Amino acid sequence: MENDVMIELKNLTKKFNDFTAVDHISFDVKKSEVFGLLGPNGAGKTTIIRMLSTLTRPTEGTATIGGYDIVKQDNKVRQLIGLVSEKMIMYDRLTAKENLRFFGKLYNIPKNTLNERIGELLELVQLTKWKDSKVGTFSTGMRQRMNVVRALLNMPKVLFLDEPTLGLDPQSTVEVREFIKKINKENKTTIILTTHMMNEADRLCDRIGIIDNGQITALDTSTNLKKLVSGDDATVLKLEIPNLTKKMVTKMESLDCVKSVAQENASHIKIHATGDKAFDAIIDAVRAENAKINSIEKLQPTLEDVFLHITGREVRDKADTKIPVKHGPGHRGFRQRRRVR
Repeated sequence: MENDVMIELKNLTKKFNDFTAVDHISFDVKKSEVFGLLGPNGAGKTTIIRMLSTLTRPTEGTATIGGYDIVKQDNKVRQLIGLVSEKMIMYDRLTAKENLRFFGKLYNIPKNTLNERIGELLELVQLTKWKDSKVGTFSTGMRQRMNVVRALLNMPKVLFLDEPTLGLDPQSTVEVREFIKKINKENKTTIILTTHMMNEADRLCDRIGIIDNGQITALDTSTNLKKLVSGDDATVLKLEIPNLTKKMVTKMESLDCVKSVAQENASHIKIHATGDKAFDAIIDAVRAENAKINSIEKLQPTLEDVFLHITGREVRDKADTKIPVKHGPGHRGFRQRRRVR
């Protein structure tokens, strides 16, 4: 393993009976990197985290963390990692300090070292003034910061964050995001973050792996991924059409210049197209259906557009509730599947 690589996956696979949740994925994560796994619920993100954190064994393939095999040297791996799942593991009746003391003892951290570390971590997340307050009285954002601190007690070199802002209000989401940046910058902690929120991945991650149906479909920086749909002749248009119909959507999909179409609601449609004459062709097609256009907006490509371009559909919590779109490059077809997170 190269000196700057902290995590390495080779053909990692997880099957549940005849269902493949993670399908022969390979990638590496560098030391001190924030690496994002971006995809809809059910894509296999959480299953990857569970394998890397030694909570479940892979069916095939291998992975190492800090040079240690996740199966053969799982005890060594656990000494290097911290895990924050979407479920907050805290005891409401205990104070912040009491919670951290309890979990610190599970790591067999010496008392004096533990007390010092608790003080440092509470200061890191700006919760020192609430150290003797019961966690049950904390706001959601404060509780999630406590949840992350709990995972840092053993000073892990690698931190797994599985949907860390899921269900949080906007203010709490910002708090947790800023804390993640701080941990990475000040502690040089390697972080793997799973999310289906585009702006979260865009703001936090050095590199992003787009995962769909258990496979990595693209992996690069956010900037480079967006270049997949931002060539010189590429256009992303958002049209507001009050009398939008399924027939119009189908007609848009049939145009040679159109790569993908997504209907956002009853009157808004988003189109990714290429070619110098794409704009005129789209407008002519809409007018041919006697449609009224209230507004046209030319957009900069987003990670949502990248996912749509690669997989042929948008990132949504439930893939089977999507609005059909024209297939993009790399599309493997839609299929019914059990929800595995």
